[in-house]
Amino acid sequence: MNAIFHRGRRLRQSPPLRDLVRETAPLLAEDIIMPCFVVETDNSRFRKEIPSMPGQFQLGLDELEKQVETVPRLAAVLLFGIPARKDDRASGAYAENGIVQRAVRRLKARRPDLVVITDVCLCEYMSHGHCGILSANGTIQNDSTLPLVAETAVSHARAGADMVAPSDMMDGRVAAVRGALDAEGFTQTPVLSYAVKYASAFYGPFREAAHSSPACGDRKSYQMDPGNAREALIEARTDVAEGADALIVKPAGPYADILYRVRRAVDVPLCAYQVSGEYAMQRAAGLNGWIDERAVMLESLLGLKRAGADMIITYYAEELLRQKLVR
Repeated sequence: MNAIFHRGRRLRQSPPLRDLVRETAPLLAEDIIMPCFVVETDNSRFRKEIPSMPGQFQLGLDELEKQVETVPRLAAVLLFGIPARKDDRASGAYAENGIVQRAVRRLKARRPDLVVITDVCLCEYMSHGHCGILSANGTIQNDSTLPLVAETAVSHARAGADMVAPSDMMDGRVAAVRGALDAEGFTQTPVLSYAVKYASAFYGPFREAAHSSPACGDRKSYQMDPGNAREALIEARTDVAEGADALIVKPAGPYADILYRVRRAVDVPLCAYQVSGEYAMQRAAGLNGWIDERAVMLESLLGLKRAGADMIITYYAEELLRQKLVR
């Protein structure tokens, strides 16, 4: 054969050779953040599987402790609180003895080495399920919501959270949180901002898990339009300018192109959130035998790293760590 053509297979002949030339490093245990749903209940041993997310549970405080103690090499968790009561000011979100605040104190007392990140949002605590104060005409009030978001972040830091993650998508929330933390002496508490959070249909199972579905309307006036990419860079750069130490892109897989663009626009650590709908689809297909779930899971997560993620929030965290699927 006289034609000269590229022989890409030369570097694919054996596993050691493929490992040697691999461009994206394998997943590491320290890359993985495990989301946890902690429930305010008199039964601290409460443990209930989430129907749309098989293998994921709502947990009482004792069960949460057990979860983090028994998952090997667990480096970080992201806490979501489910309060016993809700109101139109989300008072449970910033209460000194709120469910997240109590969970943080217990986890840090038991596992000081564990990085405890708290989701800072009001939707789980609002009687109407929105992420901000709701006016009489159904409009989400941006500026009057900011003090409540900031107060929630401070209460989490006071309880011992290692990092706070504002996810409400109100304009100016990062500046409000950073300012409030600094004013209260928490100058060393990092802000992991949900900078790029789309109004996505992939959140459905999460809303069941966190009891956070809006009672009216939707979140499209504050979460991003799925058709927008340039806007993501504006949001990311704005949050960095306001004081964010690291950023989240959410969802992850369907927005890998956004993750790639954001990675090139900012220099701070970048986190991809593989959301509930992504997990639920893979798990359902796996349980039905339609896919090799383990292989698909690992490929999907590697794809997020390839796109630029430094960290990954995934509901597969426990499985990855227990089965030693990460280095």
